[in-house]
Amino acid sequence: MKSENIQKIYQRLQERSDNVLGYPLARDFSYSEFAPFLDICVNNVGDPENLSTLAIDTKDIEMECVNFFANMLSTSTKEAWGYVTNGGTEGNLYGLYVARESFPNAMVYYSESTHYSVKKNLHLLNIPNIVIRSQDNGEMDYEDLEQTIMLRRDKPAIFFLNIGTTMTEAIDKVDEIKRIIKKYAIKDYYIHCDAAFLGTVAPFLQPKPKFDFAEGVDSISVSGHKFIGGPIPCGIVLVKRKHRDRIANSISYVGTMDTTITGSRNGLTPLFIWSFIQKHGLEGLRKRVEMALDLAAYTEKELQKIGIKAWRNPNALTVVMPKLSEALRVKHQLASEETISHVICTPGISKEKIDRLLIDIKKEQEVNNPLLVA
Repeated sequence: MKSENIQKIYQRLQERSDNVLGYPLARDFSYSEFAPFLDICVNNVGDPENLSTLAIDTKDIEMECVNFFANMLSTSTKEAWGYVTNGGTEGNLYGLYVARESFPNAMVYYSESTHYSVKKNLHLLNIPNIVIRSQDNGEMDYEDLEQTIMLRRDKPAIFFLNIGTTMTEAIDKVDEIKRIIKKYAIKDYYIHCDAAFLGTVAPFLQPKPKFDFAEGVDSISVSGHKFIGGPIPCGIVLVKRKHRDRIANSISYVGTMDTTITGSRNGLTPLFIWSFIQKHGLEGLRKRVEMALDLAAYTEKELQKIGIKAWRNPNALTVVMPKLSEALRVKHQLASEETISHVICTPGISKEKIDRLLIDIKKEQEVNNPLLVA
C-alpha cells in the first residue's frame, strides 16, 4: 500500500472521529508513545496469573489493571479473578459462560433493552432464556420479572442486569433482584452485571448505584475504550474466583491455564488501560465523570431551550431526544432506535461540538417547522 493511501485513510478516520456524538467513545487520548510496540507480537496467551512458555506478554501489566478495577468495584484479586477482554461483549459472554457452568439447568432473565449481542451470546451458549419487559426509561420491569419468576421458582436463575442500557443508560436495580430472590426463596442463582459504559462511571456517582461486588453480584463486564478511551476496543471482566476455578484447565502446549474465552489475547490493550491508570488514577476518573455530567446537563438544557423534548435518567451521560432526521443522524453519527436518538457525553466531546448540533437542529427547524423526523 502506498504511503499516500495510508495517509488518506488516516485523514478520513480522523475527520470522522471528530464528529461522533451518539456512541460511547472517549476521544481525548493519545497512545503514540506505544508506537514501537507495533513491531512486536505481544500475546497474553492463557490465564493472566500464569506464565506461559510463550513469554512475549504484558501479563504483569494486565494484572495491575485487573487489581485496579477489582478495588474500584469493591473486591480484591483474592476474592475475584479477571482479565483484559476484547470488549464488553466478550466480558458478557464470559459471565454467562461461567454462570452456565455453575448452574447448567438455569434460566436466564434479561430485559428487552439489553444490548443486541447478549441474545447472540445466549444462542452460542445454548442457555434457555426469557426476555423481560422494560419500563419507559429502559429499566427492567420488575413486576414482569416477578410474575415470570413466580412460575419458575424451582429452577436456578441467572439474572443479566444492565448497568446502563444502550439507548437510555437505565440501570437495573440489584436491590429489586435480591428482593425477588428472597421473596420466592430462589436457592440457586447468579447475578451478572453488564456495566460496559458505566463500570468506570458509576463508582463516582452520587448516590452511587448498587451494582458491584459489595452487593453480592457474581460477575461484572466493563469496557475500556468507552469512557477511558483507546485505539483498540477492550474491556475488563471480573468474576468471583470460585466460578473461574470451575472452568480452569491446564494446557501443556503453552504451559499455562486455559481460563479465558480466547487462546491468544491482545497484549497491547492492557498497556493502554495501565497507562491511563498511571496518569489519572481514581481521582482522575472522578474528575472525568464530573466534567461529563456537566456537559450532559448542558446538552439536555440547551436542547430543551430550542423545543426538543430531551431527557436523561438520573446522573446519566446519555441525553435522549425524539428521533432526528437522517441527515442529522448521519452528520453527527447519532445512534437511533425506533422513535429516539441520543447524544452520549463522553470525554473528548466539547460544548462546541454540542453547539454545532444545536445550530444544525435550529436550521432544520427553520426550514421544516417542526423538526423533520424520519
